[in-house]
Amino acid sequence: MEVFPVVQSIQPQTTVSLNKFEKFKAEKDGLAIKDELEYLAQIGWEAMDKTDLEHRLKWLGVFYRPVTPGKFMLRMRMPNGILTSEQMRVLGNIVQRYGDDGSADITTRQNLQLRGIRLEDIPDIFSRLKAVEMTSVQSGMDNVRNITGSPVAGLDQDELIDTRELVQKVQDMITNNGEGNYDFTNLPRKFNIAIEGGRDNSVHAEINDIAFVPAYKNGELGFNVVVGGFFSAKRCEAAIPLNVWVTPTVGAVVGLCHAILTVYREHGLRANRQKARLMWLIDEWGINKFRSEVEAELGYALATEAEKDAIDWEKRDHLGIFPQKQTGLNYVGLHIPVGRFSAQDMLDLARIAEVYGSGEIRLTVEQNVIIPNIAEDNLETFLGEPILEKFTINPKPLQRALISCTGAQFCNFALVETKNRAVALAKTLDETLDIPQTVRIHWTGCPNSCGQPQVADIGLMGTKVRKDGKTVEGVDLYMGGKVGKDAHLGTCVQKGIACDDLLPVLSKILIENFGAKPK
Repeated sequence: MEVFPVVQSIQPQTTVSLNKFEKFKAEKDGLAIKDELEYLAQIGWEAMDKTDLEHRLKWLGVFYRPVTPGKFMLRMRMPNGILTSEQMRVLGNIVQRYGDDGSADITTRQNLQLRGIRLEDIPDIFSRLKAVEMTSVQSGMDNVRNITGSPVAGLDQDELIDTRELVQKVQDMITNNGEGNYDFTNLPRKFNIAIEGGRDNSVHAEINDIAFVPAYKNGELGFNVVVGGFFSAKRCEAAIPLNVWVTPTVGAVVGLCHAILTVYREHGLRANRQKARLMWLIDEWGINKFRSEVEAELGYALATEAEKDAIDWEKRDHLGIFPQKQTGLNYVGLHIPVGRFSAQDMLDLARIAEVYGSGEIRLTVEQNVIIPNIAEDNLETFLGEPILEKFTINPKPLQRALISCTGAQFCNFALVETKNRAVALAKTLDETLDIPQTVRIHWTGCPNSCGQPQVADIGLMGTKVRKDGKTVEGVDLYMGGKVGKDAHLGTCVQKGIACDDLLPVLSKILIENFGAKPK
């Protein structure tokens, strides 16, 4: 495999005037703050340089939250959404020390975000993470975010490609094996990578800057590659074909990611952050020139894409009991309402993963948990564990497919509270309607779209609206998103619905569009 050297603090060539983000990145690379952590922990967050506090800490996954000053969020890196019970126990113990302030959320990128963290504890926390081979480096700001893969990689009886090693090696390249890599700490903007190995597009390939999708070419299995998918406050676009097919090898996949990231770092647009994602560069150049520049960086020509990809299943949510490819073993998918954990939840999951499985835990982009490698003889006892009353394997139709971003409780960008409201509304609708099918409802607190309303059957984006002469919390309504095969983005169909008026609006939609009937 080709070795990619770590290059100290690369500054892309640019003749444009620098916006404030490019200016502070040029002054000091965000990763440099790693060497200052002990000092910062001693002086405290209130004495920190404002740019270090609000921006550069994000290069280490540490997020200052103005709505909870002094209580930070820590975003992990969990390639392919896989962690061990030991790792989960360490995370649970970290959160537990903060009492009611401590919690964790599963993200829509198979990742965990820890809440309530104190800056003075960060050096100790990072030591604990390193001891169990975990990292949070380069998980925020203008870096590559958590790399997603099939949540049942290596388990699925029908999988095409096991994505686990590929995802891990891409992360290792980007982060210098978790130590931090100055080569890729100054991208024009955030960047998402996904590697699908199954038949149902479990990673939502269409919303990633780079996505690898299984495809057969002349009878050989590999990946078609799509590029440029993204959501932002100003624009949302589905990824488009790069017209490239690669073999499912570490060298081919890691090499292509390295080349695309290098081209993006060197040539991506930086003047306007609203026009800095990869798709804007592709728009400016055209896909053919972009591919040529990537090939020039690689030093060889790429094969053209296979005529058809191998995504031929509807999207699965992996909730319930499923036999694995390993004889006599099962994986069980647990529903975690809007992905929210307490410390005790995390410790309980670590315990049952050890007692009944192999000590492995997996996260999904639907904000749920999978416990794999449970022997047939242990299933009945496993299903009797008290935590499965809270994290059921068979939730009701609306609660089953409910997704939510962090919301105003912890995020200063959010215009509305999302998680608690989402759970309450879904529960009420499940109790008052007979709904014959699962309906995917996604909540996002602001136009940044972390909750991905554009891929939902019903998407709700937070906004402010006027009602009875007052400004109140509201949503814009999206519909028509599709995941799995033939995936596409939905569109906004109604703006400015007050949150207090949502119950009858959603009831009507469920009855008229999804076959629901009042109980």
